[in-house]
Amino acid sequence: MTIITQHEKGNRLRTLHEGPGVFVIANAWDAGSVRLLTGMGFAALATSSGAAAGIVGRRDHQISREEALTQARGMVAATELPISADLENGFGDAPEIVAETVRQAAEAGLVGCSIEDATTNPSQPLYDFALATERVHAAVEAARALPFPFTLTARAENFVRGNPDLDDTIRRLQAFAAAGAHVLFAPGLPDLDSVRAVCAAVSKPVNFMVGIPGKSFSLAELEAAGVRRISLATSLYRAAMTGLFNAAREVQESGTFGYLENNLPTSEWNRFMQSE
Repeated sequence: MTIITQHEKGNRLRTLHEGPGVFVIANAWDAGSVRLLTGMGFAALATSSGAAAGIVGRRDHQISREEALTQARGMVAATELPISADLENGFGDAPEIVAETVRQAAEAGLVGCSIEDATTNPSQPLYDFALATERVHAAVEAARALPFPFTLTARAENFVRGNPDLDDTIRRLQAFAAAGAHVLFAPGLPDLDSVRAVCAAVSKPVNFMVGIPGKSFSLAELEAAGVRRISLATSLYRAAMTGLFNAAREVQESGTFGYLENNLPTSEWNRFMQSE
């Protein structure tokens, strides 16, 4: 088996953002989902903070940095694809903590991560502009000090944190780009006009998050709007859990097992899994 180095994975992820066109970075949550998505032909994978919390029975933003990175290590070990991690706000307010999170992410085998400008404080859901920018700068400096390409995605969370201000979102993304972020991301943009405005206002690749009903557009529409990367957030995990819920409810309420007719056959599932 060919051994793909972390440097090669980092180059692969960076090259995907250079185009041409858009690519999908699929969000997995454990080694099994990683192997399935790898076998299906995706070029790169990501973690999801919501899925990472869900698999230990918690809500999003309720796991520690070590828990998130422990999960990521298992995912990295299951594939030769590059993996970027959703590392929330870097697990701390101070820029120094964010920088340390990037260093530990690299040690876990990751070749990219996203850092958001959202706090964990409901009374002040977003970091002020200056601190948010300083945090991105610290993350970028930590990434630059690594011996391989590490792709830093900076997130402006206005639209999912109760402040749907497009002008401020663009202002933050422009500042994050100036601080050195490689990819820019504003989750929750409400329409394609907003997506176009963001993409036109910045010079770095833009990630769009699919996962919100009514605010998720087709690959062709997003590519035409200027998006370079599409992530799937928790949507694949929620789709899997929805399948579990519906199957279990059928058993409880009907005493039937019709869900078996739509299951992936064991032989097909095993094709994606590693044999001992």
